[in-house]
Amino acid sequence: MQTPTNPFKQALAERRAQIGLWLGLANAYSAEICAGAGFDWLLIDGEHSPNGLQDLLAQAQAIAAYPASHAIARVPVGDAALIKQYLDLGLQTLLVPMVDTPEQAAHLVRACRYPQAGDIDGLGGIRGMGGARASRWGRYPNYAKEANAQVCLLVQAESREALKNLDAIAATPGVDGVFIGPADLSASLGHVGNPGHPEVQAAIEDAIARILRAGKAPGILTPDETLARHYLSRGAVFVAVGLDTQILVRQTSALAARFKAEAPAVPTPAKGAVY
Repeated sequence: MQTPTNPFKQALAERRAQIGLWLGLANAYSAEICAGAGFDWLLIDGEHSPNGLQDLLAQAQAIAAYPASHAIARVPVGDAALIKQYLDLGLQTLLVPMVDTPEQAAHLVRACRYPQAGDIDGLGGIRGMGGARASRWGRYPNYAKEANAQVCLLVQAESREALKNLDAIAATPGVDGVFIGPADLSASLGHVGNPGHPEVQAAIEDAIARILRAGKAPGILTPDETLARHYLSRGAVFVAVGLDTQILVRQTSALAARFKAEAPAVPTPAKGAVY
């Protein structure tokens, strides 16, 4: 059995727009519901949601039953040991937050790769030789030799420092895409809680253009449909257009409000409001 091709990584390389949904409910049951909706990718959030390794595994298994949706996981921090564990679960695409320098990006590339002679870009891997579920317990006999080519690494640029180093971060061999984090970026730029601020939006548009010039795929999250379409028109390749938690909050509040005058007001996120 051959190690499966990563369809999401292939789509990014071909600049085919990929529409996704953020999963923060930390539940395999709800993940399966979302997997059947038809999104190209689903992000299991390990940074701002109560997801442990077993939670990630259960959600990845639920999503795997729906091949049209690709499971991505966000690690809470760019730690090599944690990245190894996420990859050993069989996840092929990882998103790493708070990447501010090309040196950090290069370290993450190595953390995602097994040591391998003749690697195409010369970056030696430091991933521990395990594989576990990722190799289907050895049923993919060449997994250790084929995995490097199928792992997709996405790094988050979400600070003033990251914007300063963005060209070099995006140019790092082995980085497949750069995800712009509007919430933390807005805080770093002095506009806490206001990612819709004109300065933040200008920085996002500039970042998308710079990532494209580096030959990599830009990504972003926004539940604002108009803004999501705008980012796509500017060249964003992978765009999350909603969050399961926010959808549940808004729809339950709206339903209650239609029947109960004293129900809480339906929360309306600010333009560009995200994690």
